Amino acid sequence: MEFTGVVVAIPGGTGGLGRAVTLSFLRAGATVVTTCVVPPEQDRLAKEAGSLSARLSCLQVDVTDEGAVKRFAEEIVAHHGRVDVLVNIVGGFAGGKPVWETDQATWERMLNLNLKSAYLCSKAIVPQMIKQNRGWIVNVASRSSLKGDAGLSAYAASKAAELVLTQSLAEELKPYRINVNAVLPSIIDTEANRQAMPNADHSLWPKPEAIAKVILFLCSPDAEVIHGAAIPVYGRV
Repeated sequence: MEFTGVVVAIPGGTGGLGRAVTLSFLRAGATVVTTCVVPPEQDRLAKEAGSLSARLSCLQVDVTDEGAVKRFAEEIVAHHGRVDVLVNIVGGFAGGKPVWETDQATWERMLNLNLKSAYLCSKAIVPQMIKQNRGWIVNVASRSSLKGDAGLSAYAASKAAELVLTQSLAEELKPYRINVNAVLPSIIDTEANRQAMPNADHSLWPKPEAIAKVILFLCSPDAEVIHGAAIPVYGRV
């Protein structure tokens, strides 16, 4: 897939999945702007990108702060003149407790990371896409968007809300040639997940690079007819 000249915004583009998506877009020729709040992740991404870093910018942005996200979008347009693709990867996970033992801080953190971030980034960037009369948006939801499992109430509720946000946004943007879709991972084969579940069968977990290929496809002209979809990317897990 060819993305030369395409400007891609990836909130959360330095983490486990985010790094794979960012590198995939860079290798396909795109210019990428990511957010980052963990400096070592930014350093690792730049090192892995190598010479491709000439088309990579990492900005320190709190994606749960509306003012900061607005400035993020404005900076992209100021430097590149457009935003063609938005991939909302920022997210968090918390689980292990039933509803009545889940504290309010955890509940609010899941809503902020998994829902509010996607809402604010979409709110800030969509107006530019409407001006362009073209764009692609992919939200990274979860298989938990479809079913609330025991002990995952806060996480599942926030991801289900993100999926409905995706569907509503898809309906609203039909007149503007802006494709909006979501991918639904389950357990991704990242270093953090391996450390958290050392005894699991890691061979069954989808690799970040495999999910990145799906996201790139959804942002390509070949996926023109896919709009408002929730694409499972959890393989055999």
